[in-house]
Amino acid sequence: MQIYGNFSVFLHIMKEEQILIRISGEDRVGLTASIMAILAKYDAQILDFGQAVIHNTLSMGILIRIDEAHSGQVMKELLFKTTELGSISIGFAPISDDDYEAWAGRQGRNRYILTIIGRSLSAAQIHAATEVISRYGLNIDAIKRLTGRMSIKHPEKNVRACVEFSLRGFLSEEQRKALQQDLMTMGTEAGMDFSFQKDDMYRRMRRLICFDMDSTLIQAECIDELARRHGVYDQVAAITESAMRGEIDFKESFTKRVALLKGLDVSVMRDIAEHLPITEGTDRLMSVLKTCGYKIAILSGGFTFFGEYLQRKYGIDYVYANELEVGEDGKLTGRYVGEVVDGRRKADLLRLIAQTEKVNIAQTIAVGDGANDLPMLNEAGLGIAFHAKPRVKANARQSISTIGLDGVLYFIGFKDSHLGEQGKL
Repeated sequence: MQIYGNFSVFLHIMKEEQILIRISGEDRVGLTASIMAILAKYDAQILDFGQAVIHNTLSMGILIRIDEAHSGQVMKELLFKTTELGSISIGFAPISDDDYEAWAGRQGRNRYILTIIGRSLSAAQIHAATEVISRYGLNIDAIKRLTGRMSIKHPEKNVRACVEFSLRGFLSEEQRKALQQDLMTMGTEAGMDFSFQKDDMYRRMRRLICFDMDSTLIQAECIDELARRHGVYDQVAAITESAMRGEIDFKESFTKRVALLKGLDVSVMRDIAEHLPITEGTDRLMSVLKTCGYKIAILSGGFTFFGEYLQRKYGIDYVYANELEVGEDGKLTGRYVGEVVDGRRKADLLRLIAQTEKVNIAQTIAVGDGANDLPMLNEAGLGIAFHAKPRVKANARQSISTIGLDGVLYFIGFKDSHLGEQGKL
């Protein structure tokens, strides 16, 4: 009988409860260590823990589970410690077992990442983004700034702003598609870019990135530059317009345009290659990608001559484009060699390179601006329409239109502070 009585006392002593501790105030070195020293003294179990610092102001939350017999003493010591430190506020809230279990159960829901980018971001723009996600019942778990802090005294240095939201909730495939469309509309109206991705291991482990070349890596259409030098730009442009109206397909229009280049000296191509207008942010993006071990490919409806020039410049791993035939006299024959790289071919090549590199298709990225890029944008794990035409943006899941090509880094999850020398502007 005495043993039973002692066991009852033991159970009473070991009864535990959950307490949510909220700490805010001036950030300082050693604060977390001081708090944890007290919790460790009473063998508190940490159930959840989070912290954010905004302009040297700290906000911390700690959810603990602790023996009821010690909880009062823990709260008292924590209160004394924060009073001693000064400029620190602390609060406590009990969390019932049922409330905790309900909260823990919600953690299994799908998680998503929403990234928004602009030259700058206003409260109105952030409101537009958060209003869309709240409409679909997604809860914001965390908010993180990926770009460096802006300068008030030197606003010309404020070249970009990026914020990443960690979201939790459930979306059916139909809801996800509707959300993407609403975000695309919102982004266009609000003048900012966005990426909405499922937060899974593939998002954190991208390994292969494929770029269109003309109007993506470079701010030019090489066939137009060749046509200008050869005095046939108007004829080439008329064929391009006919193709865009759907009167002829890409292969037919490509064949006709190449034929007009007959007789152009190869030296002209070399001069154009050496003066290609590189897209803003390309140097920074390529430096980071190479440093971090990404495989990089150019999949272009343009020409291999220019793709190979960029390959040498940036150490690109693969180049697939259209090869112009050159005669013994060093002039273009007006014909091309091999299979035309059109939209279908780009998607096929993306899959082929992924297989060669043993990369899951979900770990691939594709970036392009034209309608012939849509197949590879939709095939890749992350497809990004870059300064794209309206129809392309409308059919892509992610887009960048407000900043340079290095905006891709933020969609992958890089922070400016992580990029070191490679990330300097």
